[in-house]
Amino acid sequence: MNTGKHEKIKVALILYNHMLSTSVSLPVEMLRAGEAFALRKNKTAKRLSIEMVGEDLSPVTTRALIKLQPDFNIELASKPDFIFIPSLWRNPRPLLKKHPKIISWLKNMWLDGTTLIGGGTGVCFIAESGVLDNHPATTHWHYVEQFKRAYPKVKLKPDFFITQSERMYCAASLNALADIVVHIIHQAYGEEAAQHVERNFSHEIRKPYEDQRYLEGAVDRHPDELITQIQFWMRTNLSTTISLNQLADDFSISQRTLTRRFKIATGKTPLEYWKKIRLEAAQELLASSNLSIQEVAFQIGYQDQANLTRLFKQTMKITPREYRATVRKKLFSQH
Repeated sequence: MNTGKHEKIKVALILYNHMLSTSVSLPVEMLRAGEAFALRKNKTAKRLSIEMVGEDLSPVTTRALIKLQPDFNIELASKPDFIFIPSLWRNPRPLLKKHPKIISWLKNMWLDGTTLIGGGTGVCFIAESGVLDNHPATTHWHYVEQFKRAYPKVKLKPDFFITQSERMYCAASLNALADIVVHIIHQAYGEEAAQHVERNFSHEIRKPYEDQRYLEGAVDRHPDELITQIQFWMRTNLSTTISLNQLADDFSISQRTLTRRFKIATGKTPLEYWKKIRLEAAQELLASSNLSIQEVAFQIGYQDQANLTRLFKQTMKITPREYRATVRKKLFSQH
């Protein structure tokens, strides 16, 4: 990659009311950390030019009640290399109707070579522009059915955390958005900078970007799309403590129906599946992080480590501490 002294990586972040402030602040902070690391290693590394862009210059109120001020409106903004489209907490449809200029601008920028990165329900802005037609996409699990109805030409992949097609990235969650940012840092500044940012912004160990993009959910595919959505929700909410009955209510079915359909689709009950994916997540954390056993338990939805120990003894016949010692010996004793 040519890293000439005067070259810049131009990034625009769209602002609109009711957006999640973290879906703007997190990418900026991660990108700045990648830039700083790269510049320490190489004074001629590309510098970032980051602009907050709104339909006009009015301050934007976010879900967290933090007000953000656009630097430019869309008419005066520089042509960016990347545009981040943040997620919304509420139904995106009313907001889409209020911002036809932003939607048109996104389409024009993409046609002119810009890469678009949509987070959660922010993906609807890209879909509304039409450029996602006949391309894969993902979005927040809660809006999957609405998204299908609104954008039937988009190849929705609800069991993927990340989709990438040409110059369009879609993230189903904030964690998935962070993984896309790490991927971009890798492209711009190299593997060492990407690993540095990932270590400093995420204490949990996640699967590589490529695995999430192409393989995540592959073993869970079956004809029951509702159960696919529930599996996706489970994988992205491992720390939740809600009951099976609450989960069924959230997806507007009875607990009995949930259990029956889940067993038919996956061969496991919801609780068996939840235990399986929690065990897998705990194994990764024990092997690759310095979290305490108690902290690992919290990460996967258990309030104390006794429950985690019980899970390990039932399924693996050893304690979490013994598992960590065994795996780390294998991981770090080899050269």
